[in-house]
Amino acid sequence: MRIVKNGDVHVSAPIGLPRATVEQFIEQNRNWIEKARQRTAERLTSRDAFYDQLPLDTPQQRNDAKHRLDELLLPMVRRYAMQMGINVPAVYYSTMTSRWGVCYPKRGRVGFSVYLLLLPEWCAEHVVVHELCHFLEPSHSARFHALMDHYFPRWREARATSRRIERT
Repeated sequence: MRIVKNGDVHVSAPIGLPRATVEQFIEQNRNWIEKARQRTAERLTSRDAFYDQLPLDTPQQRNDAKHRLDELLLPMVRRYAMQMGINVPAVYYSTMTSRWGVCYPKRGRVGFSVYLLLLPEWCAEHVVVHELCHFLEPSHSARFHALMDHYFPRWREARATSRRIERT
């Protein structure tokens, strides 16, 4: 049994298990369900408050954010691409809230969340290095982590800091 982001309860049960047994299980866990729903709602409220710090409602606000991202991220992308010996990828920005960045090595593109503007610069730099390392190693293998250790030794700290900031 799990609570999904919208607060719904999802229960997995073996095929053929009587519906009454599933309903009894749900009823026996009603207190857990209510507490889990409350925690989910609190996390979503906190998450929304974090993202609402960056207004993107008007074309001017979106253009300002893009300009700030260009100034912040493009020098990092160029510097690390040169250090890694890869071609400078095409960079785009989107309002991703489920991840900070995305990489398409075969297409020569990287995407970054506009919400990187809400993080300290060194945490945004960690995301740049992370995405560019995927040009050298597509998976999150031991080799990928070794590359991260080489190019951005504080990456674990940056990742933890980013997660903490997003959740507060």
